Amino acid sequence: MSRFHMHVGVSDLDKSIAFYAGLFGTPPSVTKPDYAKWMLDDPRINFAISVREGAHRGIEHVGLQVEDEAELAAVYGRLKDAGAPVLEEGATTCCYAKSEKSWIADPDGVVWEAFLTNGESTVYGDSPDFAPLASDNAAEGACCVPTMPQAAPVKVGCC
Repeated sequence: MSRFHMHVGVSDLDKSIAFYAGLFGTPPSVTKPDYAKWMLDDPRINFAISVREGAHRGIEHVGLQVEDEAELAAVYGRLKDAGAPVLEEGATTCCYAKSEKSWIADPDGVVWEAFLTNGESTVYGDSPDFAPLASDNAAEGACCVPTMPQAAPVKVGCC
């Protein structure tokens, strides 16, 4: 059974850990100086946060984490059926984990990963070059982050 994944960039890790621990009703299952992760069963999600200098704040990327190679092959097949370029990263180290993964971007530049985690790592790891995903909306040189259009400020009246 796959698990939804979401990675959020934060500005203050300690405050964000306290917030999400309260929201989820449990402390993170993994905590590092620049990273925390919750592996929740209700809702079934791998929710991660990190603080990195110069990185995007907010949703960095989303994905599907699988439990075995057969499930990974099925998800990889669906990535190819989606009709967008697929970046097959293969074996990699990312977010203090060793994984097998591929990436795809939706038509608006939202980056998705499909991955099978097969071990832990003592280092955060690197991000791939997302240029092959060929999205006009992807942020250049950013980890997993689409460029978000700048909207005009909205005036909000009192309720």
